[in-house]
Amino acid sequence: MDEMFKPSRRAFLRGGAAIAAGSVAGSVAAQSADPLITDLQDWASYTGAGVDETPYGLPIHFESDVVRRNVEWLTASPISSINFTPIHALDGTITPQGCAFERHHSGAIELSKGDYRLMINGLVDQPLVFTYDDLQRFPRENHVYFCECAANTGMEWAGAQLNGVQFTHGMIHNMEYTGVPLRLLLQEAGLDAAGDFADKWVYVEGADASSNGRSIPMEKALDDVLVAFKANGEALRMEHGYPVRLVVPGWEGNMWVKWLRRVEVTDAAVESREETSKYTDVYENGVARKWTWVMDAKSVITSPSPQMPIKHGQGPLIISGLAWSGHGQITRVDVSKDGGITWDTARLGKQGDTKALTRFYLDTDWDGAPMLLQSRAMDETGYVQPTKEQLREKRGENSVYHNNCIQIWYVNAEGIAENVEVS
Repeated sequence: MDEMFKPSRRAFLRGGAAIAAGSVAGSVAAQSADPLITDLQDWASYTGAGVDETPYGLPIHFESDVVRRNVEWLTASPISSINFTPIHALDGTITPQGCAFERHHSGAIELSKGDYRLMINGLVDQPLVFTYDDLQRFPRENHVYFCECAANTGMEWAGAQLNGVQFTHGMIHNMEYTGVPLRLLLQEAGLDAAGDFADKWVYVEGADASSNGRSIPMEKALDDVLVAFKANGEALRMEHGYPVRLVVPGWEGNMWVKWLRRVEVTDAAVESREETSKYTDVYENGVARKWTWVMDAKSVITSPSPQMPIKHGQGPLIISGLAWSGHGQITRVDVSKDGGITWDTARLGKQGDTKALTRFYLDTDWDGAPMLLQSRAMDETGYVQPTKEQLREKRGENSVYHNNCIQIWYVNAEGIAENVEVS
């Protein structure tokens, strides 16, 4: 750990002494007898639940608030809507499947393994159809990747809108995916018929009513795209595309087609609805840029944040958050407590796969003064996360997608955080 940011034991004990003196509301003085220590408690007086009480383990009811949430007014119907990962309540980097955000265009469907089929067609030597069992016979890989909706933080273009990191940044998850590289399936079908790969694409679509078809350049398809059937070691959840989905590392979540049913090799992009009328970035002058697949470097402080206020009062404080980049590894995250005037370099958690979430921590002391908290991520390409003003200068305020601006939380003297902008 960097000694600059390591709180000393003496500092921690000073904080503990302040608590013992009753300086933090609701604290228990260390000098007094604590009945939770001295008295026999109910939970130690009887036997607990048996091993088969919950055949599939569930979170304890004390954590019932750690759930996905939606914004009811965001879309006309929950059938074609989104909910948000409770990233404020999580630590580390792996997102439990039960907490990972959902995005549907025509609702989540039930498709069994026995009924599953995947077609490879188009400019291939031999069109093929794979069953679920067929996929199990190909060499598989395991990778941790983040999946971020292109519209994550999209409501914040015009100003500070949603008061909670779950709602401003919660269209993201980070899971370990198991599956077969798409290139192996394409090679099985044969690509001699495709000729020069430089101008070739694959068009992928799902088995649901919307199909959500997207075009992917052949270069990417042959690189790290995964046909996945497991997440975090278990079968995909229905809402995440059970039994098989596409994983397109570092690229916008709309391309991660769920219930994957067809991959067609083509000599041009299909120009589908999802890549023309949607998932393009509209400039101030009304011109839209497209093929903006990669999710640029981004970060956000998850604690303190509007849903995670400071409850312990003054003293040692752990500022924590997440950073990610579709271009590769996060190499550095800086944190500001004064609205970007000064910055401290945060401590990065254990780095995993490229194009995965990175946890960062700033171990500091809080004196009770208000703070303007910001985080700024940098990736291995040298890209630096921009401010909202810098993004607006380039792209205006007409866009919905690819808002990777620096987020600002105002924390008042009571430890309550709020989504704000500063000028």
